[in-house]
Amino acid sequence: MENIKSFTTQRIPAKGYAVSSKTGRFEPFSFNRHPIGDQDIFIEILYAGVCHSDIHSVRSEWQEGIYPMVPGHEIAGRVVGVGKNVSKFKVGDYAGVGCMVNSCGECEACKKSQEQFCERGQCVLTYNCIDCFHDNEPTYGGYSNNIVVSEKFAIKVPQSAPIEKIAPLLCAGITTYSPIKFSKIKKGDRIGVAGFGGLGSMAVKYGVHLGAEVSVFARNDKKKKEALDMGVKNFYSSLENIKERFDFIISTIPTHYNIDDYLKLLKYGGEMAIVGLPPTDVNPLISASELVWTAGRKVYGSLIGGIQETQEMLDFSIKHGIYPEIEIIRADEIDKAYENLTTGKAKFRYVIDMSTLY
Repeated sequence: MENIKSFTTQRIPAKGYAVSSKTGRFEPFSFNRHPIGDQDIFIEILYAGVCHSDIHSVRSEWQEGIYPMVPGHEIAGRVVGVGKNVSKFKVGDYAGVGCMVNSCGECEACKKSQEQFCERGQCVLTYNCIDCFHDNEPTYGGYSNNIVVSEKFAIKVPQSAPIEKIAPLLCAGITTYSPIKFSKIKKGDRIGVAGFGGLGSMAVKYGVHLGAEVSVFARNDKKKKEALDMGVKNFYSSLENIKERFDFIISTIPTHYNIDDYLKLLKYGGEMAIVGLPPTDVNPLISASELVWTAGRKVYGSLIGGIQETQEMLDFSIKHGIYPEIEIIRADEIDKAYENLTTGKAKFRYVIDMSTLY
């Protein structure tokens, strides 16, 4: 590698895999990162998780994407350079990067470490976003060999952690941990997990660890054994004739479904958190009349978590040995992974081994 000190004044060469259009396939892509600022760290990416939202973004299913696009917001790696004012990290440390890499830091949301809701609209996403802090250049994500990020937006990872399992926690982990904490799930609560992929499996693990009685709603029985092995009490492949009622339901479903069907399964006073975000053209809606007829139930959305809560989630997960179920793939297998995720062939979370980059 070139002299790291030169990267404080020069742009940093990077390589990864990108798509050039919403119908394109992944191809090798060379680009440049911005120089290391005084409060930045330079991370050699070791592993990057593949999230279903990567697929939505690549295919412009939420909004028109910025191409060429290098996805990836589940990043784990090693610090190989630091800016002169960095105090949180040193060279050689492990670090993680999640769904965002900057925000204004001054509004009420940012001061409360809810940076994802930056009131000035300056939350900079890890990829597919215009970086207002760096000359409005597009951000490129973790399907690459390195990244430069403010130390304020990097997560500390202990050297003893299984680094290959850390990356998915930076999205799948925090996305499910945050609403479970928000709804104060405790021992004995009955919770339902709708969708049993990368997000759903993490929700199950957190719920079981907290002593809740966990049920899974899935579209078929293919992963029933895996769910039961994780401690799930009931596994439903149909919503018909379910007798039990739930204190809490978390929906991780990334495709169209009927929210009302799940509202009916809540107890009076129960809560439903929606974290899965289907494509815009099939986005499910909540019926106003159904809300009235199922009065006394609460429905809310949840969007990842702030940096402070993400660090809390990671520390909690490592302390209690709560890690995602992963399959490590080569960098040239991303297209196949996307196919498997969209056709139901994937088990849980794919993680790209970045040492396999071209």
